[in-house]
Formats: sequence, C-alpha cells, structure tokens
Amino acid sequence: MRQRILVILTGIAAVLLVRNLFVILLRLPDEAMQGAIYRIIFYHVPAAWTAFIGFFVAMVMSVAHLATKKLKYDAVAVAATEVSLAFAAVNLITGMFWGRIIWGIWWTWDPRLTSMLVCVLLYAGYLMLRQAIEDPTARARASAVLSIFAFVDVPIVFFSIKWWRTQHPAPVVYAGGSMDPEMWRMLFLNWVPILLLWVVLLSLRMRQEEMRRELDALRRHAHAL
Repeated sequence: MRQRILVILTGIAAVLLVRNLFVILLRLPDEAMQGAIYRIIFYHVPAAWTAFIGFFVAMVMSVAHLATKKLKYDAVAVAATEVSLAFAAVNLITGMFWGRIIWGIWWTWDPRLTSMLVCVLLYAGYLMLRQAIEDPTARARASAVLSIFAFVDVPIVFFSIKWWRTQHPAPVVYAGGSMDPEMWRMLFLNWVPILLLWVVLLSLRMRQEEMRRELDALRRHAHAL
C-alpha cells in the first residue's frame, strides 16, 4: 500500500512538472528586465522553500528526540535533512547560473548567497558528523544538537535580503514585492510537484533509515552473544 501511494505521488509529480515546464517555457512571456533567464525562478525559489520546510521538520524531530530519547524521531530528522540538503543544493546551483547571466559572475559574497552557502555547509556537516559516530544513541544526540543549531541560519537566509540590501534583488513574492500575477501563480503551481517529490524522497529515505536501525539492532545483539 505504501509503495503504491509513493508510485502514485511520483506519477502526479512527474505529470505536473512536465505540464508546468511547457507553460513556463512556451506560454509565459519573458520578464521585462531579465528576459528568458528569469524562468529559473520557478525552480530556484520553490527548491529553497522546500529545503527550509525540510530543515524545520528536522529541527522539530531533533527536539522531539532530545525530549523523548526515541530513535524514530532521529530517523525522520536525518531523512528530512538529507533530502532537503539536495533541494538546498539545487537552489544554490541554479542561483549561480542565474547570477552568471544577470550579474556576469558565478559567485559574489552577497549576504543571501553567503548565508545560504553557510546553511548548506552546516547541514552537510550534520551528515558528516553522523558518519563519524558509530553508537546510535550518541550519534542521534549529537546530531539533534547540531540540527537545532544549524536551523538558526534558516531565518537568517530568509530575511537576509531585507536586513542587508546589496547585490541580490529585493523580494518579489513577499513583503511588498511585485510580480506579474500569472508568473506569481505559476511559482506556486510549480512548487506543488516539487513538494510531492520531496515527500516521496523523504518516505524512501525514512525506509532506508528504518532498515539501518534494524541492522544496528541485529549487530548489537550479535555482539552481545
């Protein structure tokens, strides 16, 4: 049943992504100032939103693990972190391509870009930390603390372009930003299949983590004999 639901969600996400890509490339007009390259926004921004939601889920699960000591919350936290880190990387990479066309450079130490890079490095460090600790209980506890600490950077990334006005453009979706209604609508319509894809990947990664926990339990049992 679970596998069937995941297949259905994957199919829906694939159909919506193809349909939205057709609209984005062939129906929506070019943006007045940026031309055709602005279309990256329909993947760049939803990828960031999805990553932030995933990091929030990981933070909540980390708090739940510290409060209850239950490893099932740690399993959700690591699954959410790993999948969301991939979406954060998509955001960072698409932003570099966007910047290369609009600014003429691949990278600049703008507050938004820098804080997002720090965010990616923090959560990559989270995954590296887990590889360095063999004991499941100690690994879960240390990872939970780091996850909570890393999440502090998420609101910094989100509000950086309001707090520090430098090279990155002002927000166009919230806080008084302006965007053509048709483009604005497509931004959220394309977020739907991206969120569905995140849910599918999260479910698959959680299943892998459950299997890993079972193997850890068997290994500890074998060592005790």
